[in-house]
Amino acid sequence: MMWWWLIVFLPPLAGALAYGRAPLFAWVAAGLAWLAGLAWAAGWTPPVTAGVLLAWLVLTGIFLVRPLRRALVTAPIFRAFRKALPSMSQTERDALEAGTVWWEGDLFAGHPNWRKLLSYPWPKLTAEEQSFLDNETEELCRMANDWDCTRRQDLPPEVWQFVKDKGFLGMIIPKEYGGKGFSAFAHSQVVTKLSTRSSVPAVTVMVPNSLGPAELLLHYGTPEQKRHYLPRLAKGLEIPAFALTSPWAGSDAASIPDAGVVCKGMWQGKEVLGMRVSFDKRYITLAPVCTVFGLAFRLYDPDGLLGKEPDLGITCALVPNDHPGVDIGRRHSPLNGAWMNGPVRGRDVFMPLDFIIGGPKMAGQGWRMLMECLAAGRSISLPGSNTGMQKLTARTVGAYARVRYQFKTAIGRFEGVEEALTRIGANTYLSDAVRVLTAGAVDLGEKPSVVSAIAKYHVTERGRQTVNDGMDVIGGKGICLGPQNFLGPAYQQIPVGITVEGANILTRSLILFGQGAIRCHPYVLDEMHAAQANDLDAFDRAFWGHIGYTVSNAARAWVMGLTGSHFVGVPADVAPETRRYYQQLTRFSAAFAFIADISMGTMGGALKRKEKLSARLGDILSLMYIASAVLRRYEAEGRQQADAPLMHWAIWDCMFRAQNAFEGVIANFPNRFFATVLRRLVVFPLGRPYVVPSDRLGHEVARLLIEPSPTRDRLTADVYLPKDVEDPVGALEAALAATLEAEPIEAKVRKAEKEGRFAPGLLVGGSVDEIWRKAHQAGVIDASELAVLERRGVLRDKVIRVDDFPFELARVLRATDEESAAGRGEPQRAVLEACVR
Repeated sequence: MMWWWLIVFLPPLAGALAYGRAPLFAWVAAGLAWLAGLAWAAGWTPPVTAGVLLAWLVLTGIFLVRPLRRALVTAPIFRAFRKALPSMSQTERDALEAGTVWWEGDLFAGHPNWRKLLSYPWPKLTAEEQSFLDNETEELCRMANDWDCTRRQDLPPEVWQFVKDKGFLGMIIPKEYGGKGFSAFAHSQVVTKLSTRSSVPAVTVMVPNSLGPAELLLHYGTPEQKRHYLPRLAKGLEIPAFALTSPWAGSDAASIPDAGVVCKGMWQGKEVLGMRVSFDKRYITLAPVCTVFGLAFRLYDPDGLLGKEPDLGITCALVPNDHPGVDIGRRHSPLNGAWMNGPVRGRDVFMPLDFIIGGPKMAGQGWRMLMECLAAGRSISLPGSNTGMQKLTARTVGAYARVRYQFKTAIGRFEGVEEALTRIGANTYLSDAVRVLTAGAVDLGEKPSVVSAIAKYHVTERGRQTVNDGMDVIGGKGICLGPQNFLGPAYQQIPVGITVEGANILTRSLILFGQGAIRCHPYVLDEMHAAQANDLDAFDRAFWGHIGYTVSNAARAWVMGLTGSHFVGVPADVAPETRRYYQQLTRFSAAFAFIADISMGTMGGALKRKEKLSARLGDILSLMYIASAVLRRYEAEGRQQADAPLMHWAIWDCMFRAQNAFEGVIANFPNRFFATVLRRLVVFPLGRPYVVPSDRLGHEVARLLIEPSPTRDRLTADVYLPKDVEDPVGALEAALAATLEAEPIEAKVRKAEKEGRFAPGLLVGGSVDEIWRKAHQAGVIDASELAVLERRGVLRDKVIRVDDFPFELARVLRATDEESAAGRGEPQRAVLEACVR
């Protein structure tokens, strides 16, 4: 009966070969050995044994001998693949091939190299960058009061001048052109800090340093364009904008109808070869005040004046704001944001070819330029601004929850409020980890197109959750706008980040997995290139590598699922408390790689139309990247044990969400046979391992927000903290310290009251602090203790007060608008100032 043992041994043998991704000759050798053993155990005759072994060698030999494999097996598959492969425009090809693949490639491949992740340097500022953050950026925060900017609907003139003079508009421009030459991380730090104060300076600074004229000029500009524009941009002599979005092409930016035709025309008194361009753009940040703007449009050459195709493609030009025919200066009001944003229009505007960024040779190359530069900007701007708003929320709402009492208890101690505080703290920690890791990738020379989309989507979505939770905690304080409202402006501006640089709905359903499946997969793009080039040899290598990759990931996911991933190897020097997370992420990575392949293999091009499935697959990839960022941060910051609750909650949340996304894919998988195989045999053979983060862990996270500690300071690092207690954030900082000092004294009074040592009696005059004075009169507390309680009361009242305005405010505002339109706004502005004080 020994042959039965050989039958039983076959699946583990195949699993081991697949798990280790053994080469084909190892499969052949193992198969020969197994068949020989089976022949001996079963007593086969020599002729039968020889025939079986020969059949095995012939069958596998076809796959071992590449010319035979190509001719007999790969060629028919290749023909079918080419027939099924949809045609791809140059625009689509540029979008797919733009940027680089970074850590997300490891996660997609199913076998993440954690040593590689841990070897990535954690970004640090240079001495010069730190000084700029501590001094110039700190001063800009002091100068830019959000309520004042909102009333003006602009930065004050002196603040604009400060921004220009101190080089905020030229942070990414190299020093050789007069710029700061700062790192991507420094850029991110500046935007993050400014966003803790006001969106107005943050947006004003981040846009010129993101996707726009400076970035495009640096990479593609002619020497003449660089010499002329970059020094002027660095010094603030030019204010840039970039016009891409059209009323008819938002997220589908490649379909912009704005068009130009190559023709001859008059320029500076001479007839030159140029373009006649018509365009209608909207949502263009800084457009109302820009002096030069980048313009994206489709360029045609019907007369062959450039000697190329009639449809040259999307082209980027640099246009002065006062160029004849340009209609610019009006503005939008994006949720009452005071930063400049507006339309740019023009009809039959003649421009010389020299306006094209990079000169005439770059005509038609605009989409590739934009796609290659978008990854860097999207990795920095919105992750930075939305992390800044979350840090502000964590700092201020945590303090408010300790200062604000209801039912004689700080509201931060109620479990319902704790739940919101927990999400605020953990989401802030998580988002900051993603922000820093992604900015660091840019500084390493990467242009991570998929990672930048992950960072943009998830940090803005977590930011929305964080600010919404903050508004829930502070209640009425948050909904009454005015100079004392520290969170309302952020709440108003959150949807802007959700919308711009790729609407979040479409980013999740079309980009994260749709682009990631091709860019991050180790074989799919090579297969597509081989098919388009009609290269059978290259396709053969890629296709059979793909088969081995899929089989290996199926085996690895199955084995790790059965063993709970306890035997997965991870670097020995990771923090012991995080070891299981690395193992489980490795398991999820292998399961994701297999389910992604099964999805692409069974649905093919139809997967593109299964947007909900694609979105869930994108969620899994994203959440693995986010968890990786959290683990990297925990190691980089020295495994701070006091910060561990933040790390643990963030990881459990990511893993639970990823697990639910797996379940969502499997439950809705069109092929029910594969759905059953995926659930029962590969992804969840022993059930789902993760649940929601525990209440105990949530309590620990919430507690970190409501009392001062090094952890709270690390979590909210770089939040602008004014010393003036008339500022709402300054008042919160002072009130939190006063509350902590007063709490033991208050407890002493409450105990004395309970023991009957004094009777509070009626609290006259509506004062909640009368009890402290009566306790002092009864000798329960001394004068110094009473002073502490009274100071706490004054600061508490500053914190909880909300703004109110004269009934005539609306009339004054209307009159101010009318007077300003007539150029006589100053007298009414003085009345307005009096109204809002």
